[in-house]
Amino acid sequence: MTQYTSICIVEDTTYIREILHKRINETDDLFCAGTFGSAEEAIEKLPTIKPDIAIMDIGLPGKNGIECMLQVKDLCPDTGFLMFTVFDNDEHVFNALKAGASGYILKDEKPSGVINAIREYLDGGGPMSADIAKKVLSSFHQTTTSHPDVETLTDHQKRILDMISQGLLNKEIANTLGITEGSIKVQINRIYKKLHVNNRVEAINKYRGS
Repeated sequence: MTQYTSICIVEDTTYIREILHKRINETDDLFCAGTFGSAEEAIEKLPTIKPDIAIMDIGLPGKNGIECMLQVKDLCPDTGFLMFTVFDNDEHVFNALKAGASGYILKDEKPSGVINAIREYLDGGGPMSADIAKKVLSSFHQTTTSHPDVETLTDHQKRILDMISQGLLNKEIANTLGITEGSIKVQINRIYKKLHVNNRVEAINKYRGS
């Protein structure tokens, strides 16, 4: 039986919402659980739907996408937020990742590129450009005091978390450690539970003591 990934779209431009909605529903193991044209509508509906992924436009009218994410994140603890933006070097992108977004998608991507970004997230990655990734990681390296929750991790889990903080994907970590990608996914889920986080950015944040 196919396991579907539920996705909500928060985007104020109607034709973009419709294109993404259509492309997602044309993909076998994905389905669009809702589309919203404003942060205010999303704040009302997302906590009820609790999708696996929310594609969130940063530049929404009224409340922006970051404000929307921050307002609903605690009510949707298992939802991954992928920010939808025009510019990948925008300070808003950096702020969104620091605030807990799992990655971002550029608006000039074709629908297939959006699906690829979703796949990357589902495979344990955090879709973002190298420049933004370096900026985020640099901000986490500014402090060396680890969060107490990090001390609950095993040495093996700390090693995996360190490689996550270097930007390695699950497959790369598995190859480095000589174990299966499935084993890495199990360990990452355990790391998230011990650190009380939901995604890589939050895990790195705690690891670096931010």
